[in-house]
Order: sequence, then structure tokens, then C-alpha cells
Amino acid sequence: MRLKLDQKKMTEEEAELLAKIDLSKLPKHVAIIMDGNGRWASKRHLPRISGHQRGIRSVREIITFAREIGVKHLTLYAFSNENWSRPIKEVSRLMILLENYLIRELDTMMSNGIRFRAIGQIDRLQSSVSKLIQSVEEKTKQNDKMTLVLALSYGGRTEIVDAVKKVAEAIQKEQISLKDLDETLFSTYLYTDDLPDPDLMIRTSGEIRISNFFLWQVAYTELYFTKTLWPDFRKRDFLLALLDYQGRERRFGLVSGKSSVSYSEKQIEGLI
Repeated sequence: MRLKLDQKKMTEEEAELLAKIDLSKLPKHVAIIMDGNGRWASKRHLPRISGHQRGIRSVREIITFAREIGVKHLTLYAFSNENWSRPIKEVSRLMILLENYLIRELDTMMSNGIRFRAIGQIDRLQSSVSKLIQSVEEKTKQNDKMTLVLALSYGGRTEIVDAVKKVAEAIQKEQISLKDLDETLFSTYLYTDDLPDPDLMIRTSGEIRISNFFLWQVAYTELYFTKTLWPDFRKRDFLLALLDYQGRERRFGLVSGKSSVSYSEKQIEGLI
């Protein structure tokens, strides 16, 4: 499968990397922990909000590129439950950035067939933000080229607890019986009930942990960690992650006669 992209928008290295990708075997769902905005700003002696502002450039580029090459679902971990403990001023500015982003990008979502969804405890967000989220979700709900998910006021443990509460309520109302409860049924009570589990999870900034993100969903997800800070993460970095993903053998607990292959970033770069 070949894809024609505007070569003027790609560097020579990006084009070479893209040529190595099997576009018929892309991950259906990519999840990204966007980490490193604060450190990016600190290295440049800038306020933390500057890192978040710069990070939006990466958000735009990766969403657009993922849509162009055919990724069907892209989830970005934008704001965790733990982030509420940050300084009030920083949280307030983050909410303003979110509002501005949704307002500016709605036309782009519509013209590119991108459906927008937000998951998490959205009711904890200020009313203007939650109302805007609902509006954008409603306006884009018929789009079917790609689903963009923002995890906002999200925590993996909280999601599971919320699902347990919903299951208990459904059992009390005799909507389901305890004997019917299995992994498949339980999954329908998660925030991601209409999404496939991620095939690939990327974390930027060099931290090697998943930080309470998609605890249920990542049971068989391929994990990719890069030292690149999120504001510097671009098409090249995304392609390196996809190339690493396609170098692995996904067995889902089964036995295979083939050996699993996984490349580090340096090894991948050596192939170019």
C-alpha cells in the first residue's frame, strides 16, 4: 500500500522513513502520553506555559499526519487527575489553551473527517470548557475518517472504579446479572467503550512508566518510549515509533515459532 503525501511538507529523512512503513499494517489505535512540556520550557528558561503552547504545534502535526497516513484512532493524554494539583494559574492557562485549540481546530476536524471525543471526568472541568467539548463532539460525531480522543481530567484507576460503580448499579437494577460479567462486558462500562484497545502507546520525554493511563486497555499494547520532549516530537519521531511497532511480533500470549524483533531508536536510525 502506497500513500501520496505532499513531499514539500516532509523532510528527506521523513520520506525515507515513510517508505519503510507498511501502511497496511498500521496500528488501528495509537495512544500518546505527551510528556516534557515543562522540561522543554525550563531548558530554555521560559515559563511552563510556553512549553504547553509549543506542545500544541506537535499536537497539530501529529493529528494531521496520523489522519493522512490512515491511523483510525488517536488518543492524547492531555490532562490527568493528578494535574489538578498543579498551581491554579497553570491549570487556568491550560484550560484556556484547550478552549482556544478546540475553537480553532473545529473547521479542520470537519474538513478532514475527524471525530472528536473527550474521556475522563469531564464534569470536573469548568462549565465553559465542558460545554465546548460537548458542542465539538456533537458537531463532529458523523465524521468517520479518524477518531481523535483527548483524555482530560483522566485517571486509569478512577476509570476502573467508575466502571465498577456502573456495573454494580446495572446489577442492582437487574439490567445485567453477575454471571454475565466478563472482560468483554466490563469493557463496555469504561470511558473507551466504543474504542479498540491501543495497539501502540508512545511516551515522550524519556520517562519509562504509563502514569495511570489506560490501565485496563494496555494489557497487550506495545509500549514505545522516546527521550524526545513532546514540544520537539514531530513526524520523524512518530514514524520511528511506527517502524519500531512494525518490527515486533504481537502474540497476545500465544506461542509462535518466530522470534520477536524490537529495535531501539538508535538501531532504527542506523537502518536509515
